[in-house]
Amino acid sequence: MATTTAPGGYTTIPPSTPPPPPLSSADFYSRTAQIGHSIATTLRPWREFFSPSALSLPISFSEATFRIKNNLHHFRLNYTIIALIILFLSLIYHPISIMVFLITLVAWFFLHISRDEPLTLFNRTIDDRVVVIVLSAVTILALILTRVWLNVVVSMLVSALVACLHAVVRFPDDVDDQESPYAALFSVVDSPRGAYSQV
Repeated sequence: MATTTAPGGYTTIPPSTPPPPPLSSADFYSRTAQIGHSIATTLRPWREFFSPSALSLPISFSEATFRIKNNLHHFRLNYTIIALIILFLSLIYHPISIMVFLITLVAWFFLHISRDEPLTLFNRTIDDRVVVIVLSAVTILALILTRVWLNVVVSMLVSALVACLHAVVRFPDDVDDQESPYAALFSVVDSPRGAYSQV
């Protein structure tokens, strides 16, 4: 920090940078609209997600891993929604847990997901990693106190199984032939699925 010397020999310290102004309601609604637009563009159409014509069995382990890598990225928001639905269904007989889950979900959204700049509390900037650690600790503590951690673990495992199963049997869209483990085969056959067996 630069200092200046006053005529009387005293050293003056320049004022610190003022904290960013509080977020106005107009800025909040504008940011919420931007987040909604980003979510809408990331979410793939469910008709495309469940398209029967895109389903086929992989013919090797390398192709299965190739499909999982591409589909998990391409349909990441669809898989997230499915995971949240499965989690909600696992807590349907625990209304208090659902309320705690919704509260923590809102906290994650407003304190981490929807923010473009660091969180400011009492004129002090909070590092984003600290926010993630605190929110994670609060979420884990809430699951322990509501005694539904087993439901959450099982629902997450089921969600991962469903996502991987769908990713394996669905041929990725908009894939460059050179990225596929069967690039040479794609140059011979007309269909990108070649002689794969249909489900």
